[in-house]
Amino acid sequence: MGILSGLMGNASEVDIQSVEKELEMIIADNEQTEKAYKILRDYFVFTNTRLIVIDKQGITGKKVEFHSIPYKSITHFSVETAGTFDLDSELKIWISSTALPITKQFKKDKSIFDVQKALAAYVAK
Repeated sequence: MGILSGLMGNASEVDIQSVEKELEMIIADNEQTEKAYKILRDYFVFTNTRLIVIDKQGITGKKVEFHSIPYKSITHFSVETAGTFDLDSELKIWISSTALPITKQFKKDKSIFDVQKALAAYVAK
């Protein structure tokens, strides 16, 4: 991923080994990391059993929230594309037994569809 692309909020697929080091404390013994996408400082990590949304918070990004979502708990998801005046795209993921979706902003490009395509493939398993 280029620096400019990352600063703009575009998602890009990242090398799994670079993410696995950060996940070693929360990944299960029989779990395998299969795909990962980075948006600014945040990640969408697809394993063989769940989606892990990594949300780095604060100025330094040292405070990190690991949101673990089993694929079977995802009831539906949506992509809202950018418009003429609204330059951001949005991915929303609804989880069973929660009213509000997990929402992530993307910049106006096609990278949101890469994440959506991966999400569709894993939820359909």
